[in-house]
Amino acid sequence: MPRVVLLGSSPGHDAAPTGLRLSALPGTPTVAERLHSQVLSLDPQPATVAHGDLATMLRTLADVAEAATENLLILPDNSVVHDELLYQLHKAKRAAQALVVKEPRPETNGEETDEIPIDEAAPEIGDRTLEGLMVRTRAGKSRVISVGTAHHAVTRPNTVLLGPLHLNVRHAPVLAQTCRELAELTHLFGPEDDLIQLVVFGLVRQGVSVGIRGRRDLFFRRVATQAEANEASAEIGGMDEDRARLNNAVKGADGFFTTYFVSTYSRFIARWAARRGLTPNQVTLISIALGVAAAACFATGERLGMVAGGILIYFAFVFDCVDGQVARYARKFGVLGAWLDATFDRFKEYVVFAGLAVGYVVTGHGDEIWTLAMAVIGLQSIRHLLDFSYGAASRRKPPRPLPTLELTAPDDQPLRKQLEIRRNERSGGIRGLLKMWTKAGKYKSVHWARKMLVFPIGERFAAIAITAAFFDARITFLTLLIWGTVAACYSLSGRLLRSLAS
Repeated sequence: MPRVVLLGSSPGHDAAPTGLRLSALPGTPTVAERLHSQVLSLDPQPATVAHGDLATMLRTLADVAEAATENLLILPDNSVVHDELLYQLHKAKRAAQALVVKEPRPETNGEETDEIPIDEAAPEIGDRTLEGLMVRTRAGKSRVISVGTAHHAVTRPNTVLLGPLHLNVRHAPVLAQTCRELAELTHLFGPEDDLIQLVVFGLVRQGVSVGIRGRRDLFFRRVATQAEANEASAEIGGMDEDRARLNNAVKGADGFFTTYFVSTYSRFIARWAARRGLTPNQVTLISIALGVAAAACFATGERLGMVAGGILIYFAFVFDCVDGQVARYARKFGVLGAWLDATFDRFKEYVVFAGLAVGYVVTGHGDEIWTLAMAVIGLQSIRHLLDFSYGAASRRKPPRPLPTLELTAPDDQPLRKQLEIRRNERSGGIRGLLKMWTKAGKYKSVHWARKMLVFPIGERFAAIAITAAFFDARITFLTLLIWGTVAACYSLSGRLLRSLAS
């Protein structure tokens, strides 16, 4: 559970959330009442940084950070937000993540622009606003590059920090130190400088990598007047939060077959199951039962049995996806469920391999099929071993530190120069090759080709279902062996290169 911190209205945003009512929502709660009821499910006793002078607020936030034993979720107290967005923010895998909105890029219609390259642009004190906040942040594709203030210039600002900030507990000491240092520099800041903006400004200059995410299909807005509260309540009331929650229950990094032939409808099965009280573990058992039934059909060796087995193994995979989607949609996670899912995915594959081999033998073919079956089982076992061991090793690898900059430095040019040096160091040799291959993924054809090449579980089950239904076990095992070997070589070479480049 996170440590929730509610920030009083920042100096530049004189809002009184206690009195602002969300008239379009049931019960017409005030902004403060609604937000407090939302965060109580995350933290029964949220910390509050009361509105006051900026230095006092910063020191209070530093005290909260020093006492923190859990991850921090920092929110302005005049926030109108979906529950699902709060949930996603506090479950963020990144050690630091901020909710942002970027300025729309100007339409060029293919014409040349007179805008100079970012590397030649001079730092500026941003004077534009977006959603009532100053555009004084420069963000890249995945993280905040630099932040400015009324005193600190930033190179080509393009982003607004909306307010919510999630911070891993390991960064709490850095947050505390940063807030205390900022409290001594409040004479440099202007009345329009937002508290969250200042906190992220300090964290970035201390070398903390602050990731970014947008609202996507969810709602967040800070309100300062009753008119803004009325507008926000009407807009949030008109959005389908449940549909957004259901869509977010589907993993975004699945393979081609899973994305286009399973997840398009499996999410609706997951919602149906969750609303009827089915647990993820129960859905896992259904998947296991379908896998065993598929193996039994394959073991007959008859064409009808092979077709039935192909259909059953497909739906075994569908329910294998549904159990995770139920867990994410209903927010029911457990160690047992994760262990069952990982273990019995392998069990289903291996029992199906056995069923295919038995069916091949009972129809009068030779026993040599067992050699192919054992070769496929061995190959798949080695691939899983490499997957888990590489994952464990990657999690132990410490992140490469980012450059730092004194809080008193008037602009971000020294920081950008250090980042440029770092980028040049990473653009040569193996790192350059990996970076080029990563960039190629922006093309859909390359992206999906790479996804299919690694032969994930969806493609494996599809290959089993199709080849078994139309051909025989020998063709199935040869397909798995050839494609699996190519996938193993591709994955192993990529991991060796990444290991050498780290």
